[in-house]
Amino acid sequence: MSVSKSNARGFARASVFCVAAAVATLSSGAAFAADEVSPELKFAMQRDLGIFPGQIAQYLQTEKLARTQAAAIERDLGSQFAGSWIERNADGSFKVVAATAGARKASAIGGVELRSVRHSLKQLQNSMAQLDAASNARVKGISKPLDGVQSWYVDPVSNAVVVRVDQGASERAVDFVAVSGADAGAVRIEEVPGTLQTSVNVLGGIEYSINNATLCSVGFSVTRGATKGFVTAGHCGGVGAIVRIGGTQVGSFAARVFPGNDRAWVSVGSAHTLQGAVSNYSGGTIAIRGSAEAAIGAAVCRSGRTTGYRCGNITAKNVTANYAEGAVRGLTQGNACMGRGDSGGSWFTSAGQAQGVMSGGNVQSNGNNCGIPASQRSSLFERVGPILSQYGLSLVTS
Repeated sequence: MSVSKSNARGFARASVFCVAAAVATLSSGAAFAADEVSPELKFAMQRDLGIFPGQIAQYLQTEKLARTQAAAIERDLGSQFAGSWIERNADGSFKVVAATAGARKASAIGGVELRSVRHSLKQLQNSMAQLDAASNARVKGISKPLDGVQSWYVDPVSNAVVVRVDQGASERAVDFVAVSGADAGAVRIEEVPGTLQTSVNVLGGIEYSINNATLCSVGFSVTRGATKGFVTAGHCGGVGAIVRIGGTQVGSFAARVFPGNDRAWVSVGSAHTLQGAVSNYSGGTIAIRGSAEAAIGAAVCRSGRTTGYRCGNITAKNVTANYAEGAVRGLTQGNACMGRGDSGGSWFTSAGQAQGVMSGGNVQSNGNNCGIPASQRSSLFERVGPILSQYGLSLVTS
């Protein structure tokens, strides 16, 4: 088990089996997709990610390759599969990387770079499951407290299960891992600034109030048959809680799960207009076109009432967050900054694919994590797909 205060995630270059040929020459389709990206989104990607307009088409091509090749790569590597992700090269271009824990000969899979690692994805997932089981088995007042342990997740990029903790709380994480029986050699403990907390304080991303008290943010517009509504975070309100937008009562919480998951949907009256879009907090909107899930490393942006419109990358999936209210599982982690009140707000890709709703993050005393280096930010969201599936909802798109 390694303990680190940094987010060093690089692989030794010697582990690279081969360097795939550069992503194929951009097709007219990819160029057209880049043209469809709004000027506001291009600006945000440049500001927050350093992706300049001339690089967007190549990035979109890489993102598409990650989506279309993911299942084929996993089938090809079988039990030796150790995950895949999008990675940026030193020259600013992008590539898709897959990892294998087997002694496979140097080869490329559909233009995807292949790397050798120690642990298979299955092995890492087993250690993750042991941590989850240990968390579930804790007895309040008897078990050692997990205060300061923020979250844990499988990180294919560093081929480890990462346990994130408050600064100075590594010893509790060591105890937690030891009690769980997880393979300590597959675990990396990482100290990060801030403390993990739900971001309670509603178009996608705009503010709404719950019972005239708590403030949260709208995720995405949805329908359930003839009923209109929107998805948001479960911790924002209980079933029946009254929701207001701009002082007008628009509806109430129809269903929610928290903790365990952090998902909910709010039903609104038929007189209200739903938009398949998200606010960019610059007077415009970003069109939502679907809900295809993006890969680790993909560029994502989020919108919420507190910190507005921010972008980053997906850094981990299937994260378990150790909130004070109870553990929440299956979250996705990004490094776009967030603050209290952004809860429930929209996460989406550069191509307008809805990803999820804001759950929480390692917030500092100033109420956000924007001052924390991106490599150490934990901004967590509940995936939109499971929310739609659980409640029988349809995403409203442009």
